[in-house]
Amino acid sequence: MNINILCDVMLKLDGSIRPAIYLAEELAKHDYKVTMISPLISPESEMEIKDLGVIPQNMRVNLVTKNRGHAFLWFEAWLREALFRMNSTGIERSSLTINFSQMFSFPSLVWYLQGTPSAALEDIARGLPILFKAAYRCLSPLISYLDKVMVEQTRSLSKFAVANSKYCASLYSKLGIKVDHVIYPPLDCSLFKPSTVNPSLKYVLTYFGKETEFTTIKAIADKGVTIKAFGSKGSLIPQELLRHPNIEFLGRVSISKLINLYSNALYTIFPFTHEPFGYIPLESMACGTPVLTYNMQGPAEYVIDEVTGWLANSKPDLIIKAIKIWRNGYASYIRRKCVEEAVKFDKKVYVERWFSLLKYFDVLEGVY
Repeated sequence: MNINILCDVMLKLDGSIRPAIYLAEELAKHDYKVTMISPLISPESEMEIKDLGVIPQNMRVNLVTKNRGHAFLWFEAWLREALFRMNSTGIERSSLTINFSQMFSFPSLVWYLQGTPSAALEDIARGLPILFKAAYRCLSPLISYLDKVMVEQTRSLSKFAVANSKYCASLYSKLGIKVDHVIYPPLDCSLFKPSTVNPSLKYVLTYFGKETEFTTIKAIADKGVTIKAFGSKGSLIPQELLRHPNIEFLGRVSISKLINLYSNALYTIFPFTHEPFGYIPLESMACGTPVLTYNMQGPAEYVIDEVTGWLANSKPDLIIKAIKIWRNGYASYIRRKCVEEAVKFDKKVYVERWFSLLKYFDVLEGVY
């Protein structure tokens, strides 16, 4: 059987690409011919996909924002489809298509929902510089309209819709979209696990990205909390954070270094503006480190308050808790509970749920 898996722009095989990759890899292991289709795939990602026994189909779309970073590329590729249906043109129908993308409105057996562009931009825009925020406000009515139209059309072309969290399902429900099921994204717990039995606990770890609430990070650092941050260095990161005496920005780090950073942190702090699921808190838990985050959206579905971390109901509440935990610490059993809960999201569990769903449609035989 030929199986097509539709994906967003694939510069790296992480983040929202990870669910598609793990399913494609497992299908290939069971001798299915799997093709991953994307508007644009980096040469490095193409090689990694081939190494998994999967066929990459790079549409090599010429995007004018190719040098502006992943976020701009994602938006332009989405806009091409929303306005002109340019990405879906030329894709051949296979016996089975699974759509993991917001960039293709194409007939599929299952559409995996990972969040609407309009909801993400609405939340993220609150923390943008004034010029970016003003530009978004001008474009937001058009973006919301295009998003709704494209979501409705893609859902009408999909037999089944699966969301990556209950919160994500609620976003689509608000647009009148029927969501049939929830399958949480996967984590490789054979990779993400504690790297030491004697963590240093001398710093707090955080992530710098477009969804980060930077003012909260600064307020915590101002109170004397030592913070290490990783992520992509970009124009949206305030210079005062990069120069802050209590913040060490590490930029992009390797997976092995990231695991060590998680494992040795006292806790991971994750103040965000928009997050339908969120890998950062889950990766931290898998490495035995509890998480301080907001009691909302995706992270609130798996971070258990006072068990695997702490859930704050507001920015002041999060800042107060961050300082208290830094000064007083927490019970040692919490680190063990973090690992126990994270295992429930292991990629083996994720793949089993997908295979059960596909067998329900009588498209797979002899597995799981």
